[in-house]
Amino acid sequence: MKTLKNDPPECTGNLMAMRDSLDIFSGKWKLLIIYYLISREEEVNTFKKMQREITGISAKMLTKELKDLEANLLVHREKLLTKPVSVQYSITEYGKSAADIINRLVDWGKKHRLQLMS
Repeated sequence: MKTLKNDPPECTGNLMAMRDSLDIFSGKWKLLIIYYLISREEEVNTFKKMQREITGISAKMLTKELKDLEANLLVHREKLLTKPVSVQYSITEYGKSAADIINRLVDWGKKHRLQLMS
């Protein structure tokens, strides 16, 4: 990222932090997956269950997004000793740190829908 002469350093730093955040949370599904896992933290969340309950997501896309979230330490993957073998996903403590952001997006989304309907 090129720094402009009249660009305060904190602005450039903030823009870089924003880019990092957008890289992690980008796409149609990542925030929905995180929200799903946070709101079902006490449940066993297998791949099949998640695919069934997150409407519209394909197995291929769910796999890709879960791998990305796991690589960014937001989601934990655990193989279950079942036959056939199944996999359980859970939100990490670090992943829970996104809850405030996601809840604000939900609140804003509700207000936005009302705004469009008025």
